[in-house]
Amino acid sequence: MPLVSLKNTITLAMSVRDRHASAEWYAAKLGFELIHHIDEAGWSEMLTNVDGVTLGLGEQAEASPGNCVPVFEVADIVDARRKLEAAGVEFDGETDTIEGMVSTATFYDPDRNALMLAQDLTGQG
Repeated sequence: MPLVSLKNTITLAMSVRDRHASAEWYAAKLGFELIHHIDEAGWSEMLTNVDGVTLGLGEQAEASPGNCVPVFEVADIVDARRKLEAAGVEFDGETDTIEGMVSTATFYDPDRNALMLAQDLTGQG
């Protein structure tokens, strides 16, 4: 039995130099649809043609090609993180929260590949 119950969604997060230009590229070349640009967070999301899979574009001064971070949605990030840490999983810093939007926490597999947990906070008041 797994330690954490994941939802049926995944976001593939990539670093890009210009989120708006990248979103246009993915729309024109692959037919992805823009979900939203969150300018204050330097983040954009696109709906892919694969059910439950979105593409997240994180704006960086210098993009890191090949650095794709799978982001797994969970219902309760505090509980999921506690269980994974208790099992020896290493996290990178504290859980980040943008109130009313999302909480995220980066962690590593045994080969130090980065993965992320995310809890959607948009429906919470």
